[in-house]
Amino acid sequence: MPANHENPDIPTRELAELSALADGTLDPDRRPQVEARIAASPELTALLERERRAVQALHQARAEVRAPAGLRSRIEAQRPSRRVLQRRRFGYAGSLAGALAAAVLALVLVLPGGTPGAPSVGQAASLATLGPSAPPPAPDPGAPRVKLGRNVEDVYFPNWAQRFGWRPVGERTDRLRGRLAVTIYYDWRSAQIAYTIVAAPALTQPAAPVTNLSGTELRTLGLGGRLVVTWRRAGHTCVLSGASVPASELQRLAAWKAPGLEQG
Repeated sequence: MPANHENPDIPTRELAELSALADGTLDPDRRPQVEARIAASPELTALLERERRAVQALHQARAEVRAPAGLRSRIEAQRPSRRVLQRRRFGYAGSLAGALAAAVLALVLVLPGGTPGAPSVGQAASLATLGPSAPPPAPDPGAPRVKLGRNVEDVYFPNWAQRFGWRPVGERTDRLRGRLAVTIYYDWRSAQIAYTIVAAPALTQPAAPVTNLSGTELRTLGLGGRLVVTWRRAGHTCVLSGASVPASELQRLAAWKAPGLEQG
């Protein structure tokens, strides 16, 4: 039986308002009602705490990881205002295109990597901003309800459509310093996330808060306006990211393993 904090039936509006409360963008008129609803639910209270930790991690990353001054100013100039963020919350997350996507990509390229010659988690996360270049994979014939017909060596891409509502909408394949990196894009209503698997050996893990969920060690951080969750599976590096999607949603997707198809 799934744990309560993995409940896929929490309404999207509640998740969006919880996220807005955590990062300070919630409409003040809605705050009393939202706080009361969360206080009455241990599950929502736990989700709020996780979301606040993710927001803190994002602010910490901004403070500690410094790009050149000129690049920072360009990124800040293109960052949406708080009012725009409120309108777009749980809106289409694929809007990081053009100049903003280029600025985000430049930012993560200056982040420290792991071993010499190895790509970084930041570089892997930046692939999400480039958008799909091919149609999505079809469900895997052997396990169509939980698995897509695409994998990186022994690590498969999940089919979240029936369980969580996120359906695959596109794919791209890249090389990061010679390593295969496959990204699948998923949509749910007007939101979009990107899941990248980078071939083994695993990349150096970033300095970020750790959450252990369903036996999976997740690290959550903010990069270029996107929330990023990364973990290791079967010696590979997995990176899930989205804009205007709560950390709790990314974390439950990342930690989910299909029964009978669990990977290391």
